[in-house]
Amino acid sequence: MLEFKKAELADKMWVDECLLHCESYNCEYTFGNLFIWSTSYFTRICHYKDFLIIRWGREPEDYSYSVPIGQGDFREALDAIIATCIDEGHPFRIYGITESYVAKIKSCYDDKFTITFDDGNFDYIYSVEKMASLSGKKYHSKRNHISNFKRTYPDWSFETIDESNIDECIALHTKWIEEKDENDSDYSFEFEAVLNSFQYFKELELVGGVIRVDGDVVAYTVGEGMKNGKCFVTHFEKAPPEMNGAYTIINQEFTKNCLMSYEWVNREEDLGLEGLRKAKQSYYPEIWLKKGLAVYNG
Repeated sequence: MLEFKKAELADKMWVDECLLHCESYNCEYTFGNLFIWSTSYFTRICHYKDFLIIRWGREPEDYSYSVPIGQGDFREALDAIIATCIDEGHPFRIYGITESYVAKIKSCYDDKFTITFDDGNFDYIYSVEKMASLSGKKYHSKRNHISNFKRTYPDWSFETIDESNIDECIALHTKWIEEKDENDSDYSFEFEAVLNSFQYFKELELVGGVIRVDGDVVAYTVGEGMKNGKCFVTHFEKAPPEMNGAYTIINQEFTKNCLMSYEWVNREEDLGLEGLRKAKQSYYPEIWLKKGLAVYNG
């Protein structure tokens, strides 16, 4: 039976080694994501031979798993998950399965999996070059937002996140969450993930940036590079909505200053939220990464 545990910093080396062999750009497939959201999503990991297997869910009936990520006998690793699910008496569900992995499981199990897709879980992946330049007619409104921001707040600046400004980022997020419904568990779970990010910022190899106005931090963003070296995953981005252009400028400045060594940036899902979907689609993703749920019917 497979044994799962909460991710610890000591696990980063072997997890990263497995993630080097990942065949998709899922936002979930970074060590930082597994570590910082471990409480919110009850994320647990298993080291099976040379594979990483991820499990999400509070109770067995809610468990879902990743595909085995790593190198070796893929079918054997799937068999190990199925055997564990059968032994524990709950279904085997694969969350976030992409088309390349759909082909792999079908080659192993024919039609023993039922696969469904929910576009609220699809990842938005953008060209770094286009996000940095915002050139062309379709980004005209984005450039206008940035121009308006610079005119309205001439004393603005960008800087990367390090030990000197982490406390200011935490204070900004604290102020933001205090203005929300303090009884909303989604905000408290996110805040815990934010605090984990900043507490272990260096150890998790996170990268971030802030926008200052009149010397004060008004916006920040944080993420990490995938181990394939081609894609960056943005975990958090916070800016005051009443400050027109704040989100647009932190996005562009961070991309220009910190992400130019990558080809793609994954800005995660929209969760089916209309406002979030509209915002993400307004940047015209190059890839809308289909992620599905595969349920084993064997």
